[in-house]
Amino acid sequence: MTVQDVDRSGFTEQWERWHRAKEEVLAGPHGFLAITSLRWPGPRPERYDDAPGAWSVVDGHVVVELDDGEELTVGGTTVRGRYDFGVVAERDSVYAGFGAAVVEVAKRGGHDILRPRHPDNPLRTGFTGTPAYAPDPRWVREARFVPYDVPLPVTVGAAVEGLEHVYDSPGQVEFDVDGATYRLTVFNGSRPGALMALFTDATSGVTTYAANRSLQIDPPDADGRVSLDFNRAANLPCAYTDLATCPLPPAGNRLPFPVEAGERIPLERGGQV
Repeated sequence: MTVQDVDRSGFTEQWERWHRAKEEVLAGPHGFLAITSLRWPGPRPERYDDAPGAWSVVDGHVVVELDDGEELTVGGTTVRGRYDFGVVAERDSVYAGFGAAVVEVAKRGGHDILRPRHPDNPLRTGFTGTPAYAPDPRWVREARFVPYDVPLPVTVGAAVEGLEHVYDSPGQVEFDVDGATYRLTVFNGSRPGALMALFTDATSGVTTYAANRSLQIDPPDADGRVSLDFNRAANLPCAYTDLATCPLPPAGNRLPFPVEAGERIPLERGGQV
């Protein structure tokens, strides 16, 4: 199928549904825009002004000690006094509710973290949407998935200084632009068999967020073919808030040409409509 064959109206409508759904998650009552702080609990109990209880990490377990009159809801159960969240797995999150808010208990880069999320956070209530390039079928590129013999552990940096993430990469995707061939290292995507690329390009720090954008990729077909729809190049939460621990792209995932497609710098970071 050529660009001329594309139903542009339908293409735009599908993109708008994707973008609207992504914005709804981001700006949901407990989405990333609702985060009010990023905490790093240690061995001594510590209280914070945006979540109940005194928090600590004891023998690898995240523990909260709630005073009289304080309570949390975990998995539908109200807890009081001392509560042990156990060992939280890497990249997992547990949410404990209090009033209209929740506190996220998570592990990122081997560190236990807490992120209270309040629906009335000004970053959320003031959010009006993310600028983006107009969807254009010319930015849908056919590509080839080039798998590794075995998944390769790849260490990448993070939006938070001093933090690192390690992901297993199943391979690379290879594609052509203006007669030149490029490769992006990919990680596992959000559903079985799917892939995800983190990348920057010549627009990064100019019209798109400097640190990273992500691209979800449908599973390869039987011949290893995949489609890269750069119209869906998406901002990660760190594009909006310093309270996110987003991974940075792997070395080599900087495209030397401008990808003038997908989401642009958020208004909250000085972007333009």
